Amino acid sequence: MTDTNDQQTAEMRVDPARAKHLSSNISSILSRIQSAKPSSDPPVRLVAVSKLKPANDILALHSAPHNHLHFGENYQQELLQKSLLLPREIRWHFIGALQTNKCKPLAEQIPNLWCVESVDTGKKADQLEKGRGALCENEKEYEGAPLRVFVQVNTSGEEEKSGVEPEGAAGLCRHIKEQCTHLKLQGVMTIGAIARSKEAKDGVANEDFVRLREVRDQVVKELGMQEGDLELSMGMSEDFESAIRCGSNEVRVGSTIFGERPAKGDAKIKETIEEGK
Repeated sequence: MTDTNDQQTAEMRVDPARAKHLSSNISSILSRIQSAKPSSDPPVRLVAVSKLKPANDILALHSAPHNHLHFGENYQQELLQKSLLLPREIRWHFIGALQTNKCKPLAEQIPNLWCVESVDTGKKADQLEKGRGALCENEKEYEGAPLRVFVQVNTSGEEEKSGVEPEGAAGLCRHIKEQCTHLKLQGVMTIGAIARSKEAKDGVANEDFVRLREVRDQVVKELGMQEGDLELSMGMSEDFESAIRCGSNEVRVGSTIFGERPAKGDAKIKETIEEGK
């Protein structure tokens, strides 16, 4: 952690009542994850999606007793600002739509960016590669520590959704593995269609989740990998238990932990909390 981060964190206050509420919420989610996961399977990673929520909330969950590490953000500037306020131990996930021209600064400016989950073109991967390479040049402690990436797959066929087509996933994964030495291919990710997620709540397997699992199986076959080498990132607040039953290794949960989000224009990076509250 930098001295600046240390000072900023020390000056940040957390409302005890809010911290208690958040703790209760994340405990409930962790319990539901554990119940949905077959006992023989490895742990499922919970990414707490903190977009449009203040850094105080993140600090509350990063502190004891949870010491939560993985937090997800959708907006690049918001992520950068929060990363400068909060401990370097936090493992940030960028889960929003990527713009090619912003990939290099994203990977270069945030040393503890743990993962980018929305890579859907080779050009974006190449720019992330350049950014991580530049970071490693400037901060030697990160040499040999690649930036993890998930390839986002559009499994639902919705035009408004980002993501590579399922048929193109293997080619993009190969490009990342063979051409991007500062990146680590962590897995494949999808955002399921809302209607299918609602059906999944009634015990019906979400076909987007099934499709992503098929894509993962095809990728590992074509690239000569093992199934365990490539993770599945799927499932959000409405459908994470169904996703886990379909084999998800990581779920992204936001509103069920943090509550309803404000409008983007009303969001605060950090809240001012009076001492004694």
